[in-house]
Amino acid sequence: MTAVEDVPRGLPRTEENALLAEAGEGTRVEFRRVVKDYGSTRVLHGIDLDIRPGEFVSLLGPSGCGKTTALRVLAGLEQATGGSVLLGGHDVSGTPTNKRDIGMVFQAYSLFPHLKVVDNAAFGLRRRGVGRGIATRRAGDALDLVGLGHLADRFPHQLSGGQQQRVALARALVTEPRVLLLDEPLSALDAKVRVQLRDEIRRIQLRLGTTTVFVTHDQEEALAVSDRIAVMNAGRIEQIGSPEELYLRPATPGVAAFVGLSSIVPATVAGGIASVLGVDLPVVGEAAAGPGEAFLRPENVRLGGSIPAVVQESTFLGSLRRTLVRTESGAMLWLQHAATERLGFDERVQVAIDPVPVVVRPVA
Repeated sequence: MTAVEDVPRGLPRTEENALLAEAGEGTRVEFRRVVKDYGSTRVLHGIDLDIRPGEFVSLLGPSGCGKTTALRVLAGLEQATGGSVLLGGHDVSGTPTNKRDIGMVFQAYSLFPHLKVVDNAAFGLRRRGVGRGIATRRAGDALDLVGLGHLADRFPHQLSGGQQQRVALARALVTEPRVLLLDEPLSALDAKVRVQLRDEIRRIQLRLGTTTVFVTHDQEEALAVSDRIAVMNAGRIEQIGSPEELYLRPATPGVAAFVGLSSIVPATVAGGIASVLGVDLPVVGEAAAGPGEAFLRPENVRLGGSIPAVVQESTFLGSLRRTLVRTESGAMLWLQHAATERLGFDERVQVAIDPVPVVVRPVA
């Protein structure tokens, strides 16, 4: 391919792929005290979020937590009740969606069934007045980027669900947006395709350097692809940090409960130490003295130790087994162990708890 001439906007092209030439540093995205009300119901309570140029940030949380509303406010599809949204340091709160220079991919593919794949991918460019030849060429580059260049002349109904979503991604990327917004784009796909496309999105994002905001309720997706994750609950951000920070050092019981699997067991707190099943564990952050509930990760509970327990269930996960046991006090503990250690229902075992810091929530 020769260099593309007379392109209305964008960086110089290369022979490999027009979209990859001099991949940009991305655009900074800021939420400043963003509030959103629907009538008398407040769904965003003063969101503050600073996304660095080129960063991949996920908004993670249960249904109804406000993550999609925050994305729609960023896209300009919803008008914030208060606060401001900035792109590259400029307030775009009053700027319409088509002037914000963003790309969007949603759960629904929303492809035009009467258009070929290449024409679907080129649609945004054609709407911007780019000539058919240049638009087709750049759409071909985008399809090559998502691995579908060889299917450019097919129609959407001739593609699988995963392939259709790749076309939607190519359509979002072809205009070289400053920011890419992904709203649950993988939830309609089967498990294997979802993992493949998840990893492909991250690979492409790293190559392009596009600032990306990814909305999901799937913690595994967020942990796998994000530079940072903002965990949302009831219209607020409870914690933002790297996947490792959120998993290993959750700031609140809510984050500990939502991110990763935990056993919730009785604890007694005194002087920053939680006594859990006779084992003293340091407490993450501050916890009131008295009775509480500790969050234990399965990898921090192991076979062999001094705590008697009875096996309730055991699941083979390929490289390991995850087993649920009931202690003599009635506490239920998840633990992980070698796949070769097979345990049967009602089998008696001894378990141990590693002395790692735990999050504790108070109980009345």
